[in-house]
Formats: sequence, structure tokens, C-alpha cells
Amino acid sequence: MMIAHPGSEVRVLIRSRPTANFAQELIEYLPDGQTVSVHQRKDSRKGVVNNQLSSWSFRLDGVLHDVSQEEVYGRVGRGVVLGALEGYNGTVMCFGQTGAGKTYTMTGATESYKQRGIIPRALQEVFREVEQRSDHAFSVHLSFLEIYNETLVDLLASVRGCPGVGPGGMAVVEEAGGGVSVRGLSLHPVHSEEAALNLLFEGEMNRIIGAHALNKHSSRSHCILTVHIESRSRTLSDAKYVTSKLNLVDLAGSERLGKTGSGGQVLKEAMYINKSLSFLEQAILALADRRRDHIPFRQTKLTHALKDSLGGNCNTVLVANIYGEASQIEETLSTLRFASRMKCVQMDPVVNEHTDPVLQVRKLEKEIQLLKQELSIHNTLANRMGMSYDTLSETQVAEIQSQVRMYLEGSLDEINIVSIRQIQEVFAQFKQAVQQQEQKVKDQLCQNYTLVEKAQSTAGSTAAKSRGSQGTVGVVEGHGFGVGLAVPSERHIRLLSPGRTKAIKTKELASQGRKEAVEGRSPGPGKAVESMNPVQRDREGRKHDPQSQEPQGPQEPLRTDSPPPKAEAFEDFKAERGSEINRILKENKVVLLERRARLRELTEGVNTAKREIDSTSTALHQWRDKRQSQGQFVSAEGVPVLDEAELSLALRLRELKTQYRQQYEELRGTKAEVSYCQHLVDQCRTRLLNEFESWYNESFLIPEEVQAMLRSGGPIRPGLVPVYKALALRNYSKAMSQTPVQKTTPRGSGRTKLPAILSVI
Repeated sequence: MMIAHPGSEVRVLIRSRPTANFAQELIEYLPDGQTVSVHQRKDSRKGVVNNQLSSWSFRLDGVLHDVSQEEVYGRVGRGVVLGALEGYNGTVMCFGQTGAGKTYTMTGATESYKQRGIIPRALQEVFREVEQRSDHAFSVHLSFLEIYNETLVDLLASVRGCPGVGPGGMAVVEEAGGGVSVRGLSLHPVHSEEAALNLLFEGEMNRIIGAHALNKHSSRSHCILTVHIESRSRTLSDAKYVTSKLNLVDLAGSERLGKTGSGGQVLKEAMYINKSLSFLEQAILALADRRRDHIPFRQTKLTHALKDSLGGNCNTVLVANIYGEASQIEETLSTLRFASRMKCVQMDPVVNEHTDPVLQVRKLEKEIQLLKQELSIHNTLANRMGMSYDTLSETQVAEIQSQVRMYLEGSLDEINIVSIRQIQEVFAQFKQAVQQQEQKVKDQLCQNYTLVEKAQSTAGSTAAKSRGSQGTVGVVEGHGFGVGLAVPSERHIRLLSPGRTKAIKTKELASQGRKEAVEGRSPGPGKAVESMNPVQRDREGRKHDPQSQEPQGPQEPLRTDSPPPKAEAFEDFKAERGSEINRILKENKVVLLERRARLRELTEGVNTAKREIDSTSTALHQWRDKRQSQGQFVSAEGVPVLDEAELSLALRLRELKTQYRQQYEELRGTKAEVSYCQHLVDQCRTRLLNEFESWYNESFLIPEEVQAMLRSGGPIRPGLVPVYKALALRNYSKAMSQTPVQKTTPRGSGRTKLPAILSVI
């Protein structure tokens, strides 16, 4: 969550390097303390240009001329540091030509304590405020980045315990909130000013410097020291907290090669420095122009890393360092122009406020409890006792179901509603009642009627009759499982009474030459029932059932047997077709139980060894304290002499530590084996259930006619959607049964070998 803050411009101040040859006739500081005027002599050797300017005036936020380091920090850094402690991002950077005093302004000199720069004073200010603000808990972290020849370098990578990152492992990446961060840059927690200064000095020692004509200790890279601050309130039970980043930037100085006389590696470094500063100025020009939509931040690592500081969520202060001698007047003008452009950049600093999800959940749970208490008081005042807003119990659900049934039967005039949960459950019971009624009507229709296809034309009817011998009459009788013969898209389905269905069947059989079926002759002794088509089986059943001859009697279904319960079928499957998988599953379970038992033994052994180590170590320390208090015995060579009890304790402690390490290593291996065995058991169980579902559907849920069609392997028409589903299950079952067996053993040749397991597809 962000708290909006009014936008503001970048604050820009000028600081001139003290020099005995200050060009007073060329550089003038006006009495208002904010304006700098520069006068430049015309060079007759360059010719006379009519529009050539000879005087410039720059109005900025302040001029720092012949001031102390303390005053510089007070006017430049203190406000930014205090804002960072409140949750605002802050940046202080120095810009200018080489040798103008940028590093002295940011870091200071080591000759005197008073010559400390902005960075040490900012760190001191941060920890001083942390101690004073006892109502907040602060956490402070530091990172130190160097950009050398367009390469990102972690200046604190040499700190002990810091994970190393390869040369290409660091990169500037975009964050979700629009900011940037450096991937691979180490972040170090600090708890005191001394620890922070130690990290600062460590990074400064790793920084690359060089020498040229204008500066014997010239910085050859850009450096960014970032202070990450997080603040949480101690007094408010609030889930919100604030974070901020304080960037302290020391830029390398721009160089004119004709004046510095650089060569070799120093020349190469100067080219990279001038290039990055040139792209920095281009980014500033784009930010100052409100009509520009695209800002070229990604042109260099420097501008990309400073994206937040140059025109985003940040309080930014720029110190423009100039060299006030006449020979450096051109570089001074260039620095002042950059400073005036930087002042036109608009910033939008906001407080970086976040919400802790854990604390937020606790707060919401507490609010829910309070609301429940308020509802309880309200119900008591309204004489509504016994109200509950918790989830309905099984007894309450059964009571609501009974009330809904009585209401639908007419024995109950109305249902008393007392809560929202009751309303939801009542509607759910109404929905369930409607679904049950629909299913009941559907089952009755399937028992009393037969679905047949109705031809749209005479040609279509003739074609249907000619295909009658192949089982395409289109009759589906009382099965109820959604598996039947195809109904082409050009035909309709109608419901026929049993008498009408019988007449149609008789007519179709007569047209196909099956006179014996119409005359009622039973099949011969050698004729199997399975070889009959559906019409013949229906005819044969009606011959032996006198009641079926009545025109008003119910239609006999194709299959009278209902599928067995899945629990019983599952036991049969495990004993027959799935016996091999079930055997492997049982063996895997046995191995898993053994490994778990071994894991418990090792855990107890490790804990026991740890307790013995602690007790032995305590006893050994007591002996040593006693020996030191009474005096120490030494041999003739001056070596301390241990008594028998202390030596025994030391040897026992060494033995216990060795035993602890061995048991701990075995414990880790056994944990991995338990996890692996559990995976095998789950895999085998899933395979067994999938095999059973395929076998159950194929054995009980698919009609015999469709099974015969599947066994024949003949072409299936597009309308047989349920048959396609049954065929897919059959193919899946066949593919599963052909899967080879995998042999799997846990790590380590000396451990128990696990049984084979079938892979799950």
C-alpha cells in the first residue's frame, strides 16, 4: 500500500573545490546564495560568432562555497536520511569533472574526524535515530555496488560468509512495483554504526582507483552504497510496516583526454566513464521533457541502476562539484548545465507501506471473534437464544432436509429461517430434491418406453432397414447407462408405447427375411443366445414371458442384472486380474513400514546421543572450571596435565560426537528412503485404482451389444459417442496391462532392497 506524497523537483546544490587560484573574475556567487554567474572570455583564435554567449547565470537550490563537511551534510543529507527512516526512498549523488571533490564530499578524508563525508555521517544519523525511536523496531541492511567498465561488481563480496557470484551472475532487474534491484548483489545486516563503517571501509578498499594529471587518486568506477531500512511499530498491533532504500552515489568524474593525458588502461576506463555519463545526461534530458514518453534507462548499467533515483519514487539531491580555476571553466559550464537540467526533473516520493500477511490474518481472526460476540449480544437482547453462526452440523443438516421434505409433501406450511447458513442449506436441499425427481422420471421413462429413430425420407428408411442385420435398428431399451446404438444427425428420436414398439420390430424382422423370429420359433439347441441380435433376444424373452404379450405391459430391458457394488467388485479384482499389482502394493507397504520403524529408532538414537553430548560437555566444563580455580598442573616441559576423570570425559565426548555424526548421516539417508518408498506406494495405489475403474466399466457398465461390437473391431459410426468412450477405456486398460515392470532400489548397497513397482502412465 502506498501513501501519496506531493511531487517535488530534484534538489540541486553547487559545491566548489577550495583552491588558491579561484577565478573570481569568471565565477561569481550572488548574495542570494542560490545563483551562480559564469563569464567566459572570447577566444579570438576561434573567430567571432554573432550569437556566441559570454555570460551565463544558473539559479539552483544552494551554493556551498568554503563550507565545512558538517554544514554540507546538514544542507544535503540530513533531510534525506530522516525521510528514509519515515519510509521514503532517498538518493544523494555527486556529479562533476574529475578532481572536483566528489569522493571527498561523499566519503571524506581519513586525516581528521571532522572531515568525514556524507556517507559516514548518514550512517551515524541512521543508528542514532534507531536508538532514539524506541517505539519502532528497525532492521538495517547494507549493499555496496561498483560499476566498472559497464561491469557490475559487488564490493562486499570479500566479506566472510558472503556467497560468491560469477562475473555474469549480477544483473539489474525490474521489480513488480516498478523499481529496480541488482540480482546477485549481497545484502549484509548491520546492527551498529561500527559494523556499518567496517563494511564501508571494506568496500572502499576494494574500489578501483587510478592516477592521471588532474587527480592522483581518481575513482575509475561509479559506486552506489545502499542502506535498506525496515520499520515496524512496537506499540500498535498493526500488520503494516514501512521499508525504504537510501542510495548514496559517488559518480566517477568526466574527463577531457587532452588535459588528463590518460593512456592505456586509464584511457579505456575514461572512455567507459564518459560514455556512461553521456547516457546519464541523455536520460536527464528525456526526463526534463514532459513530451517524451520513452526514457532511455537501459542504455547503460548506471542509468538502469539509478532508475528509481532519477525520476520515480525517491527524494533525490544532487551535489554538482566544480573546479573553480580558470583553466577548468569549460568543464564548470558543462557541470552547471547538467545541474540546471537535473533541477527540472520531477520526483514523486511516497511512503513504502506494506502489510504483513501473517499479522493481517491474526487481526482478521480477532475481528471475526469480536463480531461473533456482538452478534451474540444482539441475539440475547432480541430474545433469540441458541443462535449459532458456525458451520452447520450433520444433525442440523438432517433437520433441514426433513423440513424441506415435509414442506414439499404439504405437511409443513412454512420453514422458519434464522440464519444465512440455513438459507443456503435449504436451497441446496431444494436443488437436490429437484435432481432426484428428474432422475426418477427418467428411470420410469426408460422402463416404459423405447427410443427408436425416425427416418426423414423413404430412402433413409429403406437404408435403415437394409442395415438392420448389422444391429443398427436404433433401439435402446431400459438400460439407463447412456450406452446405446447411434442416432444419425439427420433423424429424430421419438417415444413409442410397448405395443407400437413390438409392431415395428416385427415388421423390420419380416423385411429382413427372419420369418422364424416373427413366427415365434425358439432357437435350436446348438444356437447360443449371444449370437442373436437385440431384436431376437427381445422376441425370445417375450415368448417365455406371458405378461409381455400384453400391449400395456412394461418393456423388458436388455440386461436385467445390475452392476455389483464397487467395494465387492474391488475385492474380486484384487483377487483375480489385479492380483499382481495388489501383491506389489502389499510388499511396498511392508517395506515402507520397516523403513519408518528404522527411522523412528534412528531419531531416538540421535536425540539420545545429543542429550549425552550436552551432559558430558557440561560435566567437562565443570571439571575445567574447577581445575582453573584450584590451579593447573603442568609437566616438566610446561604442558598442562589432565587428571584421569577429565581425560575420561574428553574421550567420552569425542566418542559421542563420532557416534552422533554416524547416526545423523544414516538418519538423513533413511529419511530419503522413506520418502521414496511412500512415492512408490502412492504410485502403485494409483495404478491399482485406474486398472480397477477400467475393468469395472468394461465388465459391468457397457452393454453386451457394444462389447460384441468392440470385440469385432469393425467400423463405428460417428454417432456412437458412448461407444467411443467405452472403447477409449478398453484401449487404456490394454495399454496399462502391457506396461513393463520397473525394478527400483533405494540408495546404498547395504540397505534393504525395495520390491518391484509398476510405473503409472
